[in-house]
Amino acid sequence: MTSAYIHIPFCEHICYYCDFNKVFLKGQPVDEYIQEVIKEMHLSMKKYPTDRVETIYIGGGTPTSLTAKQLDALLKGVREELPFIDGDEFTVEANPGDLTADKLAVMKNYGVNRLSMGVQSFDDRLLKKIGRKHSAQDVFDTMKVIDKSGLTNVSIDLIYALPGQTLANFEDTLDKAIALDLPHYSMYSLILENKTMFNNWARQGRLNLPTEDEEGDMFELATRKMEAAGRPKYEVSNFASPGFESQHNLVYWNNDHYFGIGAGASGYVGNERYRNHGPIQHYLEPLRNNQLPVIETETLMLKQKMEEEMFLGLRKIKGISREHFASRYNQTLDSVYQSEINDLLADGLLQEKNGFISLTDRGMILGNTVFEKFIK
Repeated sequence: MTSAYIHIPFCEHICYYCDFNKVFLKGQPVDEYIQEVIKEMHLSMKKYPTDRVETIYIGGGTPTSLTAKQLDALLKGVREELPFIDGDEFTVEANPGDLTADKLAVMKNYGVNRLSMGVQSFDDRLLKKIGRKHSAQDVFDTMKVIDKSGLTNVSIDLIYALPGQTLANFEDTLDKAIALDLPHYSMYSLILENKTMFNNWARQGRLNLPTEDEEGDMFELATRKMEAAGRPKYEVSNFASPGFESQHNLVYWNNDHYFGIGAGASGYVGNERYRNHGPIQHYLEPLRNNQLPVIETETLMLKQKMEEEMFLGLRKIKGISREHFASRYNQTLDSVYQSEINDLLADGLLQEKNGFISLTDRGMILGNTVFEKFIK
């Protein structure tokens, strides 16, 4: 399977927790960037010919910070350069308040059939505290615009363990999210990433964060409520109505191949993982000379591929298929990882069922401990 991730690094506002590759929109060469992204797709298809790109995901940054005209130019280029079949999953990330009827019309015209919206919380006080520029009302208003467009496959992101957040506060956000009756929800605990405002404030003792126990309670509450609402967890941080699991995200967890297009994007094609230049001008320069903007390439050995198969695949609730592992790597799971698997089974962090190795509930909470066992 081959997919494509396309990065739009522009934002109208920088959130305090975000470490993604992004820049303020104002004064940036947005139109040139779009043209060079289209050129990168063209050059990538020449270097790694493929007859089908099965999922497309346009993320950021904020793709919906583009005007309708710019969005039209981008999506037109995507459909001309990538061999994509209408009906396959085509996702665009959106911010509440940025999404208008004309932008949605452009998306639908080019086959976009899924939206992923960064909501994070339904508490206006918390939204302000984390540097978001939208309000809870903006989410409800944007959902009305989406409903009118007829686009129904919508996912929202929530963040928990935010500064000053209580379990009761998070439960209120969960209830409001579930009341929207969407097919997909993603939930992430706050991580203090380097080079973010939050990380600086935490070092200065200016952040009042929930305890690890409180964070664990929020995680368990989310799981319970989502499952009761018919959105079972299919990956550590993701919940969906059956049949609405994100096919693009499953590409990553299945350790399948994908193109990374855009400034700072990463890809995995053939035996190579690669990463593009991050700063906009550094990204544009090689493309102006018809060269791919790759800054780093790593050729993966069999051992690395198997390690990645383990720590990515174990994020899925279903886990890793013994049969699939053997057919992919011509080695059985036990021949490579028998002692690690036995130790983790004995510790109650892994379980085995119907030919699949997967995390237990306890293993979910201690996921990093499990993943580290498979990196030698």
